[in-house]
Amino acid sequence: MTSISPDLTTTAGRIADLRSRLAEAVTPVGTDALEATHASGNRTARERVLHLLDENSFVETDALARHRSTEFGAEAKRPLTDGVVTGYGTVAGRKVCVFSQDSTVFNGSLGEVYGEKIVKIYDLAIKTGVPIIGIHEGTGARAIEGIVALALNARILARTTTASGLIPQIAVITGHTEGVHALPPVLADLLVMVENQSSLQMATPDVVEKVTGIESTPESLGGALIHAETSGTAHVTAPSDTAALELIRDLLAFLPANNRAEAPREPAETSLEISETDHELDSLVPDSEKQAYDIHEAINRIVDSAEFLELQSRFATNIVTGFGRIEGRSVGIIANQPTELAGCLDHAAAEKAARFIRTCDAFNIPLIEFVDSPGFLPDQDQEHNAVLRRGAKLAFAYAEASVGKITVIVRKAIGPAYVLMGSKDLGADLVFAWPTAEIAVAEAPAAVAAIHSKTDDAAIAAYAESHLNPYLAAERSLVDAVIPPSHTRARIIEGLRLLDRKVLMTPPKKHGNIPL
Repeated sequence: MTSISPDLTTTAGRIADLRSRLAEAVTPVGTDALEATHASGNRTARERVLHLLDENSFVETDALARHRSTEFGAEAKRPLTDGVVTGYGTVAGRKVCVFSQDSTVFNGSLGEVYGEKIVKIYDLAIKTGVPIIGIHEGTGARAIEGIVALALNARILARTTTASGLIPQIAVITGHTEGVHALPPVLADLLVMVENQSSLQMATPDVVEKVTGIESTPESLGGALIHAETSGTAHVTAPSDTAALELIRDLLAFLPANNRAEAPREPAETSLEISETDHELDSLVPDSEKQAYDIHEAINRIVDSAEFLELQSRFATNIVTGFGRIEGRSVGIIANQPTELAGCLDHAAAEKAARFIRTCDAFNIPLIEFVDSPGFLPDQDQEHNAVLRRGAKLAFAYAEASVGKITVIVRKAIGPAYVLMGSKDLGADLVFAWPTAEIAVAEAPAAVAAIHSKTDDAAIAAYAESHLNPYLAAERSLVDAVIPPSHTRARIIEGLRLLDRKVLMTPPKKHGNIPL
């Protein structure tokens, strides 16, 4: 049976024609591609959008767009959507803009119209002040369209830069993404990668092998594991594209619509009375300074319902960053991890913390720091890996941040760690110390050696007793209060309530010059 073309001289025929075109946009290169995608266990670009957004909320833009290239026989193949699904909808009732790249169209390459669609949805997100979510899977510029494809890549990078700090940008990498195609997701505030199926790299494996002689794969160059553990580019990973989309919903819940808004507050029953859980903090720090403890034990007792969404959990594990809620309010948490390198800072930890601080500050999320660090890791490789420059990034980010900032010194705050981990003079609004805190310019042996040019056990013991405590800092108002650990959550709640009213006037300038 042959299909009958609709009568375009009638309204009914024209509506039927529109429905036929929109149906074609759902499977722009045919049903075989759709079936192959499903056979691989994945969703299509469109299905990912529909799964992410609230049911029946998706409004598509430019579904009928086609490329306009006529060279190299391109006019013979003009699939609808041109390789990217764009539009807007809601996540948990909140408006968002979204785009989802379709690797079945022109092998995932980006052409002029494809790029224009992304630029257009970015412009809509920027002027309406809503988050934008990008689902990425692409192979770079479309060769048959020439330099105009590169121009659109540049235009997309310009838009992501304009959006930075104005609206939250979340990227999820669901497949192989390479070349200039791979740069925009790295500019996102949060980046999610799907394990065992996604990669993010500048060079293609065949080019790497040709230039270096080393056999490579997308996974070995830029797989999820590489970016989660080695480069730190991925903030979180997920076992499937479905799990990644669910994770985006969780991340979005901690973020505001834009830089002028506040993150959603969850209903929370809060009491300032000290609970049994609070009292557990009183025995968290071991009596021996040689014993470690997991800082997550402190974080989980401070945040609402022990719910903490950690970012970059497998990168620079000597520092912990992530989102939680306190009295229903979204907060960013940074903490030294004593179980890793004894909580020492290093080049990677400093950069990880600096980036997270700037993300929180851009979107009005208060910062809570838990401090237990003897300083920076003394190591030649650290110096060669620009530990000074990266440590300066941490100082710059914290000093520049205008959100409410609360510091809790749990145990060690020695030398540079005291300075950089939320000190009062670097910009902390409130600093609390536990009685277990050791706040000093150096550990006892090093301090005695510097003062007396020699060391002996008696002098070291005397220095430790008189100086490795929180009370000298309290006398000089470098901490606002020494508190029992069990009082920490209540003090943070009261502090956050006060800091809701924080106003900070900064000198007018174009922007600071962070040591990148």
